[in-house]
Amino acid sequence: MKKTAILLLALSVIGLFCNESYAQQDAQYTQYMYNTLSINPAYAGSRDVLSIVGLYRTQWVGLDGAPQTGTLSLHSPVGERVGLGLNITRDEIFISEETYIDGDFSYSFNVSETGQLALGLKAGAHLLNIDSALANTGEFNPGDADAQFNVDNKFSPQFGIGAYYYTDKFYLGLSAPNILETEHFDESLNSNSSTAKERVNYYLMTGYTFPLGSDLKFKPAGLVKAVDGAPLQVDLSANMLVKEKLTLGLAYRWSAALSAMVGFQISDQLMLGFAYDRETTELQQYNDGSFEFFLRYELFKRNERLISPRFF
Repeated sequence: MKKTAILLLALSVIGLFCNESYAQQDAQYTQYMYNTLSINPAYAGSRDVLSIVGLYRTQWVGLDGAPQTGTLSLHSPVGERVGLGLNITRDEIFISEETYIDGDFSYSFNVSETGQLALGLKAGAHLLNIDSALANTGEFNPGDADAQFNVDNKFSPQFGIGAYYYTDKFYLGLSAPNILETEHFDESLNSNSSTAKERVNYYLMTGYTFPLGSDLKFKPAGLVKAVDGAPLQVDLSANMLVKEKLTLGLAYRWSAALSAMVGFQISDQLMLGFAYDRETTELQQYNDGSFEFFLRYELFKRNERLISPRFF
């Protein structure tokens, strides 16, 4: 059973990189609401403090070659309207490794008494490495001529755009982290066909915070992800914030997974979070679920304390 799952994973990844008609997906996050900078550059500086977030995700635990993702990001306002950020992501799945290094810029406008609209740009580098020699699962023959392909840390530029509107209680974001559809070629095959092609991923996210008393807040949220050649991905979540300290939440990834989330505001500066996903597809019988951890540290100005931080 385990070998069958590994084989399915191997074939899906090889198909992903061998054929242009397959769409390449960006890294996936359950706690995207705390890692917004990775998908929307307009988020840079929106928390009004220097915010540093580290996130690690291990997906489909127990399945060899399953995705693992690590992200480190930081962003801060610079002046009244400008925000700057930096995001580094490493994504590994089976025979492929991808590294993203991006700088983010945002400029915000006051569009109402309570709302701000920020427009953002993202620019950076993408490194792709594919090693077909890692595809030896025991049932898959890496010596097959049709399966021999490698990409050796191929560089491609990244350029993304985003818009982010927010108030104290509501947010709405639209973004495309990379709008350049770069094709990667396998020179060892002397072929004119690409082994990998990056597709544009579009994100639409929104959420609203409902105060339910002095010590309780409720926030439903949603994320829609669209990419040509792949099914639409919809994430729906509901989180409760208790006494500005404890966050409890549930999430559903449409036709894919159920998730539970918990976060704790250790201090004004430090927050720790955890999420667990359980597949609702056939894949659930081959793995023990997915785990995600994040840590956020925020640096305030001297003698300044954020009394009631935004719940996003």
